[in-house]
Order: sequence, then structure tokens, then C-alpha cells
Amino acid sequence: MTDDATRAQALLQDHRESIDRLDAILVFTLAERFKHTQSVGRLKAAHDLPPSDPAREERQIERLERLSQEADLDPEFAKKFLNFIISEVIRHHEKLQK
Repeated sequence: MTDDATRAQALLQDHRESIDRLDAILVFTLAERFKHTQSVGRLKAAHDLPPSDPAREERQIERLERLSQEADLDPEFAKKFLNFIISEVIRHHEKLQK
């Protein structure tokens, strides 16, 4: 292997290790977020509140779009991602109310 190829392999390995750490952070962060949304769902169910809050959801989407622009992340991707999370949260909240 040439010196350039060896350096490229080392850089590739560094990037992959960073990606693996970030994936772990994402998973644990999502788990923590869902713990909180489950608590919100139980609170809503106990007090007969609706499982979704469209006004808050819209504010959250707008906030995420701003954050994604600041982070140089595709805002459409960020919006789709948050919409997926919101739909899962609402699904959990609806299950808690049954």
C-alpha cells in the first residue's frame, strides 16, 4: 500500500470511529427524549388532555428548521426527521390514553 493509501485508510478509520460515536450519541439522546415524551403522555392521559398539540408541534418544526440552518444541515431532512419523531410521540400518547 502506498503512503497516500495508508494515510487515506487511517483517515477513513478516524471518520468511521467518529460516526460510530455519533450514532451512539443519537441513540441515547433519542432514548432520553422518548423517556420525557412518555412522561408527558402519561401526564396528558391522567388529565384527559389531547395526545397532540398542533401549535407546539408547528413551533418545534420551525425551531428545528432554524437550528438546522445554523448547523448547516438540510432543513428538509431535519423537518422530515422531526415529523417522524412527532408522529411516534403522538402514537405513544394515543396508546397511553386507551
